[in-house]
Amino acid sequence: MLTFIGLGLYDERSITVEGRDAIADADRVFAEFYTSKLIGADVTDLEAFHDTDIEVRDRAGVEQHPDDILAAAESGDAAFLTAGDTMISTTHVDLRLRAEDRGIDTRVVHAPTAESAASGLTGLQNYRFGKATTLPFEYAHGADGLPASVTDVLDDNRERGLHTLVYLDIKVGWNPRKEDEAGEDEYMTASHAAELLADGYDDVLAVVVARAGSPDPLVEADRLSELAERDFGDPLHLLVVPGDLHHIEADALESLADAPSDLLDVV
Repeated sequence: MLTFIGLGLYDERSITVEGRDAIADADRVFAEFYTSKLIGADVTDLEAFHDTDIEVRDRAGVEQHPDDILAAAESGDAAFLTAGDTMISTTHVDLRLRAEDRGIDTRVVHAPTAESAASGLTGLQNYRFGKATTLPFEYAHGADGLPASVTDVLDDNRERGLHTLVYLDIKVGWNPRKEDEAGEDEYMTASHAAELLADGYDDVLAVVVARAGSPDPLVEADRLSELAERDFGDPLHLLVVPGDLHHIEADALESLADAPSDLLDVV
């Protein structure tokens, strides 16, 4: 059996009871933290909380060379952990399909994820979100301006009146600009993301969500240029570009995110 388990949003306590029990039942436990991380806990914290050893794999060890994970699942019960929900923004469908092809039973234990948290914390209705996108660091995509992967999604969603969830880039243990600090993690801030988007999107209303799932999440809404000047504290950050607003959504942004009333056009 190979069980994919979401760890939730913030620390070792964010996991569901079902996920905790599945880890306890596993013979070997693997994890990856290159797609997202728990800011409130590290691997040592997780191992102490679950009283188990966790074998962390990098991207190549999951996507190109997963044989040890699959072999463990063939001979016993293996668990594979990711931050958030293991099949939403941190999707590992390919690994699951490889397991199924080898006759290994699989299951998924879900957990809170940034997608649901962004809706819940902002008051924007989940079914009014369009396709999400990830905004990469400038050095990571190697092109001038915003990449098409971002602009195409934003343009399409805005044309349809839908909200856009913008995930912000994370670089774990890799920084080509700082060869002497190659093991240092880097997280894009919401202020940097707002600065990148401001010129191309007419300084529209946006919403910052910081530290979702933590004891002190932050939600602030304003024009992109205003958000670009602010410090939103520790990671992880998200950015939401709202589409057309229902009156309840507008009320929520004004009340929960201190959005200026003159930016809240209700459709």
